[in-house]
Amino acid sequence: MATSPLLAVLMLGPLGFTPWQYGLAFAAPCVGGLVGSRLSRRLVARFGQHKVMLTTGTLRACWLLGLAFVRPGTAGLALVIAVELGLITCAGAFNPVFATYRLDRTPTDRLARTLSAWSVTGKATIAGMTALRGLLAGLTGPRQAIAIAGVLSLATPLLLPRHGNSPRHERKPDPSQADAPTNAP
Repeated sequence: MATSPLLAVLMLGPLGFTPWQYGLAFAAPCVGGLVGSRLSRRLVARFGQHKVMLTTGTLRACWLLGLAFVRPGTAGLALVIAVELGLITCAGAFNPVFATYRLDRTPTDRLARTLSAWSVTGKATIAGMTALRGLLAGLTGPRQAIAIAGVLSLATPLLLPRHGNSPRHERKPDPSQADAPTNAP
């Protein structure tokens, strides 16, 4: 997310892409997010939560560096679409698995606070990193800032949990919901 404004400046400026090409470059790969999220349950069932989380978490970090090599023309557009498709597909598979991992390890009485903090810190981090990337691009140029972001993203898999056997908190059913009728068709 933090490199999207830089890529917009690069593609719509010096590389000469039209607005519809820029829109296509980011709209078409969104299908990968749907595919990844739909595959995540099957992948976890087959390979296990921890292995899927590490693999997709590592793969999603590998794609960003490719955006530093975008060139004008159809080949450049195809590169952006391919990189974004790979990145969004991996993120689409990673996000639900990681969210489940984190929520399984959160005590029940702290779920609401955890989700609120997670949402706030995620949005604040994106805003902060976008601003930092903009400053960096002002000093080095958008292509170099994207390359630096890509190289730094390669270190993020080191932040993923290395062991899948940390304690899990058992969820107890809410007694107020035990006798509630369901309106399912």
